[in-house]
Amino acid sequence: MSLKHVSRFDFGDPFRKHEMICRYLENAPTPWFALTTAFFVFVIGFLLGYMIYSAAIHIVRVEDDFHTMQKLKDRAEDADLAKSRFLATVSHEIRTPMNGILGMQQLLLDTDLSSTQRDYAQTAQACGEALITLINEVLDRAKMEAGKLELEAVPFDLRSILDDVLSLFSEKSMQKGVELAAFVSDKVPEIVVGDPGRFRQVITNLVGNSVKFTEKGHIFVQVHLAEEATSVMNLVKTENGEETEFNTLSGKQVADDGTSWETLKLLDDEFRSNNITTDHNNHQSNSNNVTLMVSVEDTGIGIPEDAKSRVFTPFMQADSSTSRNYGGTGIGLSISKLLVKLMGGFMDFITRQHIGSTFFFTVEFQRCEKTAVVLDVKKSLSEVFHPTVFKGMKAVVVDGKPVRASVTRYHLKRLGIQAEIVASVRNAVALFGKYGSFISIIEKLPDMFLIEKDSWLSGEEECFIQLSNNCRQNGHSYNKLPKLILLATNITSAESDKAKAVGFSDTVIMKPLRASMVAACLEQVLGVNRKSQPVKKSTSLHGLLCGKKILVVDDNAVNRRVAAGALKKFGADVHCVESGPDALKCLQIPHDFDACFMDIQMPEMDGFEATHLIREMERKANAHANGGDEWHMPILAMTADVIHATLDKCLKCGMDGYVSKPFKEKTLYQAVAKFFESKPVS
Repeated sequence: MSLKHVSRFDFGDPFRKHEMICRYLENAPTPWFALTTAFFVFVIGFLLGYMIYSAAIHIVRVEDDFHTMQKLKDRAEDADLAKSRFLATVSHEIRTPMNGILGMQQLLLDTDLSSTQRDYAQTAQACGEALITLINEVLDRAKMEAGKLELEAVPFDLRSILDDVLSLFSEKSMQKGVELAAFVSDKVPEIVVGDPGRFRQVITNLVGNSVKFTEKGHIFVQVHLAEEATSVMNLVKTENGEETEFNTLSGKQVADDGTSWETLKLLDDEFRSNNITTDHNNHQSNSNNVTLMVSVEDTGIGIPEDAKSRVFTPFMQADSSTSRNYGGTGIGLSISKLLVKLMGGFMDFITRQHIGSTFFFTVEFQRCEKTAVVLDVKKSLSEVFHPTVFKGMKAVVVDGKPVRASVTRYHLKRLGIQAEIVASVRNAVALFGKYGSFISIIEKLPDMFLIEKDSWLSGEEECFIQLSNNCRQNGHSYNKLPKLILLATNITSAESDKAKAVGFSDTVIMKPLRASMVAACLEQVLGVNRKSQPVKKSTSLHGLLCGKKILVVDDNAVNRRVAAGALKKFGADVHCVESGPDALKCLQIPHDFDACFMDIQMPEMDGFEATHLIREMERKANAHANGGDEWHMPILAMTADVIHATLDKCLKCGMDGYVSKPFKEKTLYQAVAKFFESKPVS
């Protein structure tokens, strides 16, 4: 505002003009509205400019972050690929010499050796197989992290798998005096569809850990339907509360009170009362899927409270003394949990230090609906033991521990033997008196008395002598007299001699019980002869390969010797070459080779390229053939690279199968059985 102000006056005279000039003494005050308006205009302009500037900076930063993340993603993918390549390379480089070691050890064991030499060779072979197992576990972990582990879906009998696992740890459990047993509910289907190898791996890891950390007591594996087991365990815990007596397999306290005799009694059909039913049974029978709960219970050292959180962490153990005192890498449980997750289940554990641990997991399988497949699996199982031989026989199990007695009855039932349980020798004498009184009218005399060593040595010697005398005197003929058979986890020579002296059979059934082992012992005791002996796989493999001309392609001289030795052992005519181009020269059509074992990782030309060129030669030959036989020679991949050399990739390039190094007789048989017919071997 100006300091001078001019005012004009009009008096009505057009010739006269007047004006008044005024000047302020001070500056005029600024209006408040003008100040606020200017301030808000400035602020709004500043904010708009800042927002535009921030948006531009944010866009630039987002673009920079995007490019940075893209680079990091590429680096992570490159690192993952490098890791996979590293593991594949390390696996190949380790497994290749291990193939030579184990292969040569097996060839050495096939020769005439002294007992000391054989013991040394077997020890070296066992150590090599342990190293291969460790390598496989590390690779399994890497494949699971990369999402490249695929599960099979084949019919199998999980009861036989449990028997195999128990056989694996039977010697060590007997040395420790630890009771090792397995029980499968009758509700569990005989044949299920899933991945038997991965299921076996999980069970082996859990049982192996239990055997490692248990010095006394027992290790008990149970398999039940998941819903039934959960409901019954909850019922037992609600009704019983705290137990004062440890009614378990060995009588020792366990970490999970829900796995006691009260639970097993409700889950076992022999003791299930008619009023205990569950609504989900009909649902389970109608559903195509079956969910199982598997528990592995032990009375070992348990897990400290502060170590529970890292139980499933790979390469971690409870404390530093664990690996020092017990060995191991700490990777088995983490792999087992991931495998269980892949099989549609979960894994958890209950542990109490100095009492024991119970690891349990659920797994989802499918019911096997194909009757032909079920019959084939059952037929293969019948080659191991013949339940029809024992069908209709009766047995009396004398055992004061009901859980252990139920396990014995479970294995007898698998053989078709009806078993009755009594708690003591005194009760067995009373039961035998009942049979003896009515044998000619009502009851059939039992074929055998299976007596637990604890019950025999419980102090009831007079009762046992009476039972033994009754077994010797009653009956109409010697063949109908009951046999006294001793059951034991371990037994000394003095106890064995004493048992024979008081009337027990010479054969003692040693724990852990397995159907095939129990069948073999009963056949020996009862004098039952098998109608036919199972054909060993080695004989079948000899029949498959005898007279066949096979080409082995491998760049490693030791591997060629191992493969040639393994194939020649079964009568094959083997020719070896060291490279892909040499294989192409040998396989120029026409040739007289029946099959080719092709290594994949070779310099100059790998197995995939060599196979592709061989198939091209065969296609050209078949195109020019005039109605003759088509050329297609079976080519089997033979490599130690267990990550990249997948079956799909082998089939894509024209191969017919896959054999992983170091290959064993079983894997070799499974590979060649698809292409050759077995011939009778003289």
